[in-house]
Amino acid sequence: MIELWHSKGARSFRPLWTLEELGVPYQLHMLGFPPRATNPEFLGVNPLGTVPYLTDGDTHMTESSGITHYLSRRYGEGSLAVAADDPAYGDWLNWLYHSDATLTFPQTLVLRYGRFEAGDRRQPQVVDDYTQWFLARLKLVNARVEHSDFLCADRFTAADIAVGYALYLGELIGISQHYKPQTQAYLARLKARPAFQRAEAPGQISAV
Repeated sequence: MIELWHSKGARSFRPLWTLEELGVPYQLHMLGFPPRATNPEFLGVNPLGTVPYLTDGDTHMTESSGITHYLSRRYGEGSLAVAADDPAYGDWLNWLYHSDATLTFPQTLVLRYGRFEAGDRRQPQVVDDYTQWFLARLKLVNARVEHSDFLCADRFTAADIAVGYALYLGELIGISQHYKPQTQAYLARLKARPAFQRAEAPGQISAV
């Protein structure tokens, strides 16, 4: 059985939401945040001490967008995945990796220097700079969802999960009020999905 280690609000939400959309059986391990501090025994499972961590037989993975890609291709062809011969395949891949490399990256700095560091190490200027960086990097999302319900292939795919998490994280850290109206509406549509709501339900110490 697939096993997923997850902290509430963390990037592990991407694979958890994916599993819920696919309806694939899995075992969920809820951890406090940061897991390497709250659950030191977890280092024996994942030496990085980070979430997500997913196992599927001999497969062991640590990257949220990569896990979302893996699950959607292995278990979700025709639903969350886009086939390699589909004209939208490249667009789908680009959104999957845009979600973390471009969107979630500046958010991690906002979180670190706005919440996680001790008081004397917090950096309000860094928080403001990277908040603006994140909002500027939403240009592609803003443009796409102005006229489309979903990001690619004219349907809900794993790309919406990957990018949707970044938008959701922005809401959790208090910057979603700056989203364009069409992007706020897009996030609201995603949050209304039953699988999103099931993934959001498990409790534990939040990563944000």
